[in-house]
Amino acid sequence: NNILHVIPGQCFVRVQIQLPLSRQRNDADKHGQVVENPSNPTAAGKCGSCYGAEENPGDCCNTCAEVREAYRKRGWAFAYSAHIVQCAREGEESQHQQDDGEGCLMAGHLEVNKVAGNFHFAPGKSFQQGGMHVHDLMSIRSTSFNISHTINGLSFGKYFPGRINPLDGTRYITAEIGSSMYQYFVKVVPTSYMFANGRELSTHQFSVTEHVRKLDGVSSRGLPGVFFFYDLSPIKVNVKENSKPFLHFLTQVCAIVGGVFTVA
Repeated sequence: NNILHVIPGQCFVRVQIQLPLSRQRNDADKHGQVVENPSNPTAAGKCGSCYGAEENPGDCCNTCAEVREAYRKRGWAFAYSAHIVQCAREGEESQHQQDDGEGCLMAGHLEVNKVAGNFHFAPGKSFQQGGMHVHDLMSIRSTSFNISHTINGLSFGKYFPGRINPLDGTRYITAEIGSSMYQYFVKVVPTSYMFANGRELSTHQFSVTEHVRKLDGVSSRGLPGVFFFYDLSPIKVNVKENSKPFLHFLTQVCAIVGGVFTVA
C-alpha cells in the first residue's frame, strides 16, 4: 500500500502517512517499574520559562515543543541545548541521536487543482511565515541530510490497461556527505480511455525528467529533500479499445496453416 496517487481536479489535500515504527518512551526505576515522567513542570504547578520568546508577560513554556514554538513565532533560530531545562528533562538531544539514520514509509493520495504545483518530502517542521511555506531545519542540528529514496509507485488518476508509470520502482541511493535537492519534473497528460463495451474512463498519464542539485549545508538557497513539480499538458490523448472479429482470427490461422504446407 506504499503508493502515492495524485488526482487532479480537486481543491484540498489529504495525505496518509504510515510510519514503520511507533515508539513510546517511559521512565523506569532500577526495578523496571514505570515512574511518573518528571519532565512536565506543570505537574508541580510551575511555569516554565520561554527564555525571552514569550508573546505576553507571564506566558509559560512547560515543554521543549512550547519553547521551540515560541522561538518560531519570534523568528528566532532554535537549537537544542542543555541550558533549556525543558529539553534537557525530556531528553530531546538523546532522542534526536537515536532517530539519526532512520527512514519512514509514506503512502496516500493527494487531490489537487488542475494547475501547476508541487509536493515534496523534506526534513524539519513546516509552517507558514510571511506568506511562505518554510521548514525549520535549525532544530535538527545537522548540515547533512541523506535523501536516498525509493518510489514504489506514483500515478496520476485511475489505472487503465497498458498504462506505464515511469517512476514506479525508481530508486536513488547516495552515500555522499552533504545535502541535495532531488527534483522530479512531471508532465501530466489528460487521457480518455474508451473500453470495448463503450465505457469511458477519464484519467491521466505522465512523463518525467529529473535533476539533482547539490546544496552547501543549510546556508545555500534551497531545501534538502525530494520534490515533485507537476504541470498539466494542454494536449489530451484519446485511447480506444478495439477487439478483432473472429473472422479476422480465422483468416490469420488459415494463412499460417497455408504457409506451413507451402514450406513443407
